[in-house]
Amino acid sequence: MRHALRKISLTQWILISMVVGVAIGALFPAESQHLRVISNIFLRMIKCLLVPLVFATLVMGIAGHCDDLKVVGRLALKSIIYFEIATTMALVVGLAAVNLTQPGVGVSLPSPGSGADKITAKEVTFTEIIEHVFPKSFFEAAATNDVLQVVTFAVFFAVALTQVTGRNREIMVGFCDSLSAVMFKFVGVVMMFAPFGIGAAMAYTVGHSGLGVLLNLAKLILTLYAALVVFCLLVLLPAALWARVKPLEFLRTIREPALLAFSTTSSDAALPDAMERMIKFGVPKRIVSLVMPLGYSFNLDGSTLYLAIASVFVAQASGIELTLGKQIAIMLTLMLTSKGMAGVPRASQVILAGTLVTFGLPLEGVILIIGVDELMDMARTTVNLVGNCLATAVVARWEGEYPPAPSAPTANAPS
Repeated sequence: MRHALRKISLTQWILISMVVGVAIGALFPAESQHLRVISNIFLRMIKCLLVPLVFATLVMGIAGHCDDLKVVGRLALKSIIYFEIATTMALVVGLAAVNLTQPGVGVSLPSPGSGADKITAKEVTFTEIIEHVFPKSFFEAAATNDVLQVVTFAVFFAVALTQVTGRNREIMVGFCDSLSAVMFKFVGVVMMFAPFGIGAAMAYTVGHSGLGVLLNLAKLILTLYAALVVFCLLVLLPAALWARVKPLEFLRTIREPALLAFSTTSSDAALPDAMERMIKFGVPKRIVSLVMPLGYSFNLDGSTLYLAIASVFVAQASGIELTLGKQIAIMLTLMLTSKGMAGVPRASQVILAGTLVTFGLPLEGVILIIGVDELMDMARTTVNLVGNCLATAVVARWEGEYPPAPSAPTANAPS
């Protein structure tokens, strides 16, 4: 019996825990709410290693190429170009899907004042987005797990480190290299508890929202899931083929962090394991350490697509006709404001509320969506993860460093 249990892989344990969690949440909805503490502890363990891992790998990626900082600048520019193309396509797919299925037609919005006043309704300006990139304090950014600000600090720190010579530089580079190695081992230790955390998260979600919540806004949920599948097939799959990534092998590589993202609705939770797996997949460590943290701020494909659908859904539910020009204006606005989602709890709802206010749409629509947000968050967070993992391979291919060249057999290698 013990031998049989040892043969079960971590992925299989995660799948088993998800099924058990759904069953517990459906059968014991009240009791399942007490299990949230388990999932919260697991997420805290993941998040506590996020900042040192991102900082150490990014500093090593840049400081390891101190002879030519132009390489780092070129890498960042190519990443941003790819991110913008991917997120624009996500917006286009989202707008096409919501106009085709019209999930908001026939849906009644909550009455004014039924809780909309509790939602943050603030227009997100371009100036605020730019200011948010730069941290007031590294320790404040680290304490709030603001990946974008940690990345900014790490880039400046690494550039400064390249200007240092001698023993001081060697000590700091060695420290970051050792810290990176330890944190990747830390990821492995924490992931041993993934089935418990994921099972508890699924039990809480089902027990909190109930399976019946699917029926109320089923058309909206199905529209989002279908649009995400279409986006993966029309955008991510061609990008993978161009980068010479084998789709099935790629999916097998990231299946565990993808399941983690799906069940916990947390991109941060899946980031450390995803980075380690993409490095093992053959993408150079320096590219993974730069592209993936940047992607979690600028390449949230699933969340961007969701925002496009949700904005037009609210207009449909309120009976407001949006012209093509106004929908394009919403798309252009979301192209900017979606970049400000990093490090904000329930960020999609904050950005959605700001967009509704900007275009004069009723804020009560957010109240309607919140009831099924966890179910939709599972899908969009998973696509965020898959898109960012793939982005590392695409940028590496653009740099001519992927697929990796096969290693030559050594003379002492066994035949």
